[in-house]
Amino acid sequence: MSRTKTIARPASSHAKALEQRHLVIITGISGSGKGSVLKVFEDLGFYAVDHLPVDLLSKFVELLHHSPEIEKAALVIDIREGQRLETLPANIKQLRRSGLPITLLFLEASDEVIKRRFSETRRPHPLAADATLAQGIQAERKALRRIRDAADLVVDTSKFNVHELRSFITERVVHANASHALRIAVSSFGFRNGVPNDADLVFDVRFLPNPNYIPEFRDRTGRDAKVAKYIRSFPQTREFMDRIAELLKYLIPHYVDEGKSYLTIAFGCTGGQHRSVMMAETMGKLLQKAGYPTKVTHRDMPRR
Repeated sequence: MSRTKTIARPASSHAKALEQRHLVIITGISGSGKGSVLKVFEDLGFYAVDHLPVDLLSKFVELLHHSPEIEKAALVIDIREGQRLETLPANIKQLRRSGLPITLLFLEASDEVIKRRFSETRRPHPLAADATLAQGIQAERKALRRIRDAADLVVDTSKFNVHELRSFITERVVHANASHALRIAVSSFGFRNGVPNDADLVFDVRFLPNPNYIPEFRDRTGRDAKVAKYIRSFPQTREFMDRIAELLKYLIPHYVDEGKSYLTIAFGCTGGQHRSVMMAETMGKLLQKAGYPTKVTHRDMPRR
C-alpha cells in the first residue's frame, strides 16, 4: 500500500470549506477603489455585481441560497443609493440569520488620494454637484459613518498598488472564509505528442517502470487498478509520490498568496497511457481531499 503523504490545507484558524457560499458586500468612500476590488473578486471566481440596489439585496441572497451556479458573490452598494443606504447594516444583520456568510467590506482613502484620483479620472464626486470636492468627500464620510462602524473589515487603499490590493483582499477576505481560492487542473500527457502549452508545473515520470512492456497491461491505462498497483509497487514510485506531495504542499499556499486563480499540473510519460495517468489520478485525489477544487484530465489516454 502506498504511503503517499497527504497535501494539507493552508493553516488558518478561520479556514472553511471552499464549497461554502460567501457574499461580500463592498462599500465605502467614492474614489477608494471599489471597482478595482470588485474586479479582484471577479478574477477569484466570485459572481460580481456593481451597484446593486439595497432593496434587491434580500432577493439576491435568496438566489445565492438556491442557485447551483453561484456559490460566491461580491456586490458593490454605495452612496449612489442615497438615503436607502442607511438601511444596509440592519439588512445585513437580518440576512445573516439565514446562515449565509456575509462580509461587509468598507474601503476608504485619505482626502489627498481621493482628490488626486478624481482629478486623474475627471469624474464628478456624487455629493459634490453643488459643492466643492472637499465638501463632497466630507459629506460622504459623515453619511457613511454608521456603515463604516458596522463593517467587518475597513481597508485604507491609499498606499496600495493594484497587486498589493489584490494580495491583501485575497488573504484577509477570501482566505478568511475559504481555505483558498485556487482552482487546480491535473492532467496526464505523452511526451511523444508534445508538452501541454498551458501547464504551470510539468513532471516527467518516464523514469518509472513502464507497464507498456507487460503484455497484460499494454492495452490498459493507469486508471486500471492492476496497472496502478504495479506502478506503485516500486520504491521509486512511492518515494516520488511522497516528494511531489510535499512539494505541492509547499508551493500551493504561495501560489494562493500571489493571487493565482488557476494552477495546471501536468504529469508526462512516453505515451500518456499508464504512468502519467496513474500519477495524475493519485495527485488529483490528494488535492481534492485537501479541499482544493481539482479537475483531472488525460490528454492522450484513449476513451474507453
